[in-house]
Amino acid sequence: MSGYLTNPLVFVVNTAFELYILAVLLRFLLPLVRAEFHNPICQFIVKITHPPLRLLRRFIPAIGRVDTSALVLLLALKMLGDYVVFLLQGGGAVAVGALLGSALVDLVDLAFNVFIYAVLLQAILSWIRPDPYHPLYALLTDLVDPLLRPCRRLIPPLGGLDLSPLVALIALQVLKMLIVPPLQQLALLLAF
Repeated sequence: MSGYLTNPLVFVVNTAFELYILAVLLRFLLPLVRAEFHNPICQFIVKITHPPLRLLRRFIPAIGRVDTSALVLLLALKMLGDYVVFLLQGGGAVAVGALLGSALVDLVDLAFNVFIYAVLLQAILSWIRPDPYHPLYALLTDLVDPLLRPCRRLIPPLGGLDLSPLVALIALQVLKMLIVPPLQQLALLLAF
């Protein structure tokens, strides 16, 4: 395929895969944080992720509140997306271990980014006093409250200023720096 058409096609394919992977990741995270599923955004996420998950759940049971079928779907989608992009860019055969390692690292990184951006967005929205029943604000609150609760116990609000989002952001960044690089090294080992 010519270079002129390759870049736009890679962009479209990569964006489509990444958006759906984000939806499946949110579908995996929402039960873990006990999000309110009557939220219209949650309902949308459930509807677009239900068909493949319904099929996978026939063969892959959940372990407690952990939706293992969503984890399998996440890995499969990320591996497939990376492979399709690799093929569009003119690549040939690639080792399954390399795809698996790369997918695992990218998904862990994405999970950290979801929480980091959710904390940031909720902190910014809290400055403008949004409607607490707005679907987006309610979803953000459901996502970040499990992270902010321990931070609020550690550092209570000081003079009306809540520093718990700052503590949570620092903790998330430090954890990301400690977890992602060893996973990248493991992915390199799986590539061979």
